[in-house]
Amino acid sequence: MSVAFTKEESSETAAETLLPDRPVSSHPNLVTAAGLEALERLLQQARAAYDATSTIEDVNERRRQAATPLRDLRYYAARVRTAQVVSAPTSSDTVAFGSTVTFSRDDGRVQTYRIVGEDEADPKAGSISYVSPVAHLLMGKAVGDVLEVAGRELEITAIA
Repeated sequence: MSVAFTKEESSETAAETLLPDRPVSSHPNLVTAAGLEALERLLQQARAAYDATSTIEDVNERRRQAATPLRDLRYYAARVRTAQVVSAPTSSDTVAFGSTVTFSRDDGRVQTYRIVGEDEADPKAGSISYVSPVAHLLMGKAVGDVLEVAGRELEITAIA
């Protein structure tokens, strides 16, 4: 039989089923206890989403539907496996991983952020990654310290 009459997967379908892995940071995977719980929950959700695709009859559709959950499953499994839980800071004298820092900017804005792991960072919700430029500058500093960030000054007003 000629190959002209056989059904072949299109390159589009192949691309949909072979998603590249999510990039994994080269930094140590530091997490808070809550961050590890969130990673484990996301791993379970990815596993459940992947398992749900097993009931799809059409093999091409099953591959398409499984691509994203499979990629997420690999990512979250790696992040849970490499997670290093950092205990909450025992002192609020200086900024450390897990600290909540309030600072005022020279334009009058006051901001508060908790310094957390990369996967749990959400600036809109008030948390930043410990590898972010601002967190990097804040680490080890105390209340009253003034820092320069991108040509602007900020002063640490509280650490919790």
